[in-house]
Amino acid sequence: MKIQPLYDVPHHARQVTDWLWQAFGGVAQPRELFASIVEHSQTPDALPLTFVLTDADTPLATVGLWRCDLLSRQDLFPWMAALYVDESARGQGLAGMLQEHVIGYARAKGFKDLHLYSACRNFYERFGWQYVGDGIESPATNVHLYRYAL
Repeated sequence: MKIQPLYDVPHHARQVTDWLWQAFGGVAQPRELFASIVEHSQTPDALPLTFVLTDADTPLATVGLWRCDLLSRQDLFPWMAALYVDESARGQGLAGMLQEHVIGYARAKGFKDLHLYSACRNFYERFGWQYVGDGIESPATNVHLYRYAL
């Protein structure tokens, strides 16, 4: 298995877009929004950045390193965002591998902290993330905020 930036494997952009839209968009946000995010996350050494985990060029999972992932908390920067593992590949530790990759990348770029938000609790804590409070996602949904000290 290999984790690489999407700009190195741009032929996976459609699959990543579909995953993000299905997992995080649904009725509330159009597919075009996620297509734009993916399209603009393919500049080397610039944020936002998308990574893809593949096995023999089959995409299995994705994660992003973004400038902002929660409109109500634009004071926090940068964000690990849009972590998704294909249903067929779950239970293999891929979410942990992707987190380690983004954490290492952010640390190497000199960031001091990394942030994320999630609707669920007791998942990211297992990987060393510290719960720091709640935030609000549009439309008025409470989410849990996390920080990872780099």
